[in-house]
Parts: sequence; structure tokens; C-alpha cells
Amino acid sequence: MAQQGTGQFHTEVTGMILRAVPIGEYDRRVEILTRERGRISCFASGARRPGSTLMAAAQPFVTGRFSIREGRSANRIADARVDNFFEDLRTDIAAACVGNYFMEVLSYVTRENNDESALLTLAYQSLRALESDAFDNRLVRAVFEIKLVMLEGEYPGPRRDAQYLPATLRTLEFLWNTPAAAVYRFKVSGEVLDELTQYARWLMGRTFDHTFKSLEIMELMGGGSDS
Repeated sequence: MAQQGTGQFHTEVTGMILRAVPIGEYDRRVEILTRERGRISCFASGARRPGSTLMAAAQPFVTGRFSIREGRSANRIADARVDNFFEDLRTDIAAACVGNYFMEVLSYVTRENNDESALLTLAYQSLRALESDAFDNRLVRAVFEIKLVMLEGEYPGPRRDAQYLPATLRTLEFLWNTPAAAVYRFKVSGEVLDELTQYARWLMGRTFDHTFKSLEIMELMGGGSDS
């Protein structure tokens, strides 16, 4: 939805903030993964000023509707209607580290004006799973990584030089055939989790020739395992 008024063009997007960087004394530059326009960059003017309506909204993990004022040189957030702050996630240091890793990966793989709706859904469901006591953080990370590569069209199937438990192969088949909105609907044994974890690490290294900074911090926290 777009609006034209007072000489400025506004557009409404639904999305999740991936990254927020301080700019100057009071502003932030944010990256938003949107359903309508892929990943976009915007300035949140005054977001660091006490009492600003954008202070809480212009932070990683936040999802909602954003009104964007488009300019010739930069876009700015005019207003935000937040659906989820993921407050519980922010109080769990280990889970927050995993979540920040997810945001960095998505910032790297997504592009402007691409259809990234499936990845947005995966991100939302993954953060919900991190908040839940029902899932081991290692499982959430493995599912996120494997499904991400599948959605990117780079999935090679199980490794030919490795042997897997039948339950591991069934899990990979489930992830391949299941939409991003429903991937966190199963539990696995410790042995299967170990195999999924090893496979996901291999898969990410094979697919992306990139070093994710947040990964180093997360590994120091225990590789995404529950504390």
C-alpha cells in the first residue's frame, strides 16, 4: 500500500528488523526484511532519543507494519505498528545469540526487491521456536540452516560420504516437503540431533563462502545449545 501526500511518498511494508546500527547522536540505520520488497534499508530518525515512538520498534527481532517515507537518497521510517518484540528472547542470552546469528545470515542472503516471503516466515517461526521451552536451541539452529539452504535452492540432499540414521533422513525429507510456516512441529532423539547439527554445519559451509561474525560469539556461548 502506497500513499502520496505533502510531497512525499509513503509505502507500507510488513517485515522484521534484521539489524540496527547507531547513526549520529539520536538516529539508527535499520535493515528490514519485508514481505513486499525483500530486504530494505531505512533511517529511523530520533530512534535513540528518549520518548521517541521508534525507540522500541527500531531494534532487531521486531516484527510489524512499517510506514516508509521514500526519499531520493534514503528511506526513513515514518511510523511503526509492532506485532511482536520477542521480549522473552531478549532476556535469554544464549537464545539471543542464536537469534542474532539468524539476523546476520538473513542480512547476507536476502536482496532488495526479491520475493523473500518464505525466508521472512522462516525467521519469524525460528524466533518463536527459540522463545519456546519445547525446542533445544541446537535443533532450532539446525532447522533454520537446513531450511534456509533449501529455500535458496542450494539443497544437495544428504551427504553421499556419510551414513545417517533413518530418522535423520526422514527429518530431512520432512523439512524439504514442509513449508517454512510449519517446520517446527517435531522432536528428535539426541543421536538424530547430533547428525542434523553436523549436517547443517557442513551444508552452511558448502553453500556460503562467508564468515558470520555473530557465529564466533554464539560458538563461545555453546554453539546454540540450551544453557
